[in-house]
Amino acid sequence: MTDSAPRRARVRAPELIGKGGWLNTGDQHYTLADLRGRIVVLDFWTFCCINCLHVLDELRELEEKHRDTLVVIGVHSPKFVHEADHRAVVDAVERYGVTHPVLDDPELATWKQYAVRAWPTLVVIDPEGYVVAQHAGEGHVHAIERLVTELEAEHTAKGTLRRGDGPYVPPEPEPTTLRFPGKALLLPSGNFLVSDTTRHQLVELAEDAETVVRRIGSGTRAFADGGPREASFSEPQGLALLDDGSVVVADTVNHALRRLDLATGEVTTLAGTGKQWWQGSATSGPAREVDLSSPWDVAVFGGKVWIAMAGVHQLWTYDPAARTVAVAAGTTNEGLVDGPGTEAWFAQPSGLAATADRLWLADSETSALRWVDTAGHVHTAVGTGLFDFGHRDGTAGQALLQHPLGVTALPDGSVAVADTYNHALRRYDPATGEVTTLATDLREPSDAVLVGEDIVVVESARHRLTRLRLPEEAVRVEPVAHRTQRAATEVAPGRLHLDVIFQAPAGQKLDTGYGPSTRLLVSSTPPELLLKGEGADTDLSRELELNPAVTEGVLHVSAMAASCDDTASAGGSAAGADAYPACHVHQQDWGVPLRLVPGGADRLPLVLAGMDAGGDEQEAAAQTP
Repeated sequence: MTDSAPRRARVRAPELIGKGGWLNTGDQHYTLADLRGRIVVLDFWTFCCINCLHVLDELRELEEKHRDTLVVIGVHSPKFVHEADHRAVVDAVERYGVTHPVLDDPELATWKQYAVRAWPTLVVIDPEGYVVAQHAGEGHVHAIERLVTELEAEHTAKGTLRRGDGPYVPPEPEPTTLRFPGKALLLPSGNFLVSDTTRHQLVELAEDAETVVRRIGSGTRAFADGGPREASFSEPQGLALLDDGSVVVADTVNHALRRLDLATGEVTTLAGTGKQWWQGSATSGPAREVDLSSPWDVAVFGGKVWIAMAGVHQLWTYDPAARTVAVAAGTTNEGLVDGPGTEAWFAQPSGLAATADRLWLADSETSALRWVDTAGHVHTAVGTGLFDFGHRDGTAGQALLQHPLGVTALPDGSVAVADTYNHALRRYDPATGEVTTLATDLREPSDAVLVGEDIVVVESARHRLTRLRLPEEAVRVEPVAHRTQRAATEVAPGRLHLDVIFQAPAGQKLDTGYGPSTRLLVSSTPPELLLKGEGADTDLSRELELNPAVTEGVLHVSAMAASCDDTASAGGSAAGADAYPACHVHQQDWGVPLRLVPGGADRLPLVLAGMDAGGDEQEAAAQTP
């Protein structure tokens, strides 16, 4: 490093405020002044969001490597009404193994102060209390790690870096048999196999759904094959019985499918490399050679194992005979679009159930129940999009769910839906098109299995399986409808300049070795909102024209940028035969609620990585050291 510190834009960091208070701090409340002298990374997240869960996993190594200089603080900023419930946030922090302080901000106060527009967003604050970087989406931790290293050196030299233990205080473990179980499977023996997600194990329970028969997995977050004690999982979820009597397991955070031999307890890997799929990765091929992304559930349909690939908003298939995987439906764009599989959009599919002619799926982020026919076409039974949700029975066209995670086919051709954030079990009848409520007062139900005339529900946040008699008549509930709490961005009708800000991290450059290094895809709900500017292109800026006849809607923006280490600037030879610079993909999907008003903004900046020098608030507050 040179004698002079690097010059970078700096913005005074707003205070951290959240009505829900602090978690993982031993009841201690913190201000930015308390953190002065430490490098702080704010992780704006919400626990429904798969991309946020990916970032939690990305941050683990960074936190460990810089634990005496770096403090990561999760700022929990809810999308769904349920996520504003403090108890639910407490559960989520434990469920996903969050090992840093979390500020519960149910009213999005800190979110607004930092002008955040997307989940997840990472903000870096230097030891003197200035914002020095902002990143939206996944794939940025390598850049943040480099920045943290620079800040350590810079502030050590200035005498403004304070080393020592961080403010994290782990909660006391709870002695329950299961801990946030995810999915369950009825075994041929009459026992139940349950994915004990937070403890990274599979648990076989006796027919009473309570007595432990055996545990499979070391209980440590890892990726290893072997016997029941040696094998390791990382937050396993979905389970399905294969024709050979074995069980396929969606090993979610390991981005893999695993096989459990029920007779021996031996665990092997069927699909996935352990690495997360990124844009540009293979979308088909030998199963052990293709990356996957947060497989959440599995079901056998049409002779193949279908995979709810929550991490990329797609459905994939695994062919047990050929031992191959391939994309079956979905474009990786997040939203609700029906049609042929190659054109359909999903939003974090998380639950599957197969019948002879339909594959039902719980599409969690659109609060939707959807299905795939034998020809591969996608249909929606219940649900309208990313921002409408609630608990309302009635005809499917006006019924509402809230972030469902499970679906179960019933004997009469209807389906039960684990309506997770409504704490309810719902039913949809295709014959009548009606949605009813079967049971309430469940705690975050995430799956259910049929056992004779009973249905056994996975009550994830009560850490148990609950047996219910299928009622002949539905439970009556008071209807309630919600929209996401985020305030709409007020923009002017007509011309709108969309500007996605991306600055390649220090020591990197845009990667053009395999074509354009950036991609921008724009669409809207309703489609009539956009008169001009829809579609895909390589420029990260675009002129849009908004329809003045549409007063409000949602702008869907998907951006990707690829950067590689600049070996030439680092003193190496980029052209050398042995030079293979490390390359990184930065990507984010935004759903931006818009309200068209005269005099509204004519520019919409979305920060993928860097700082928005064109933003009025940042220009006014920007200071240089």
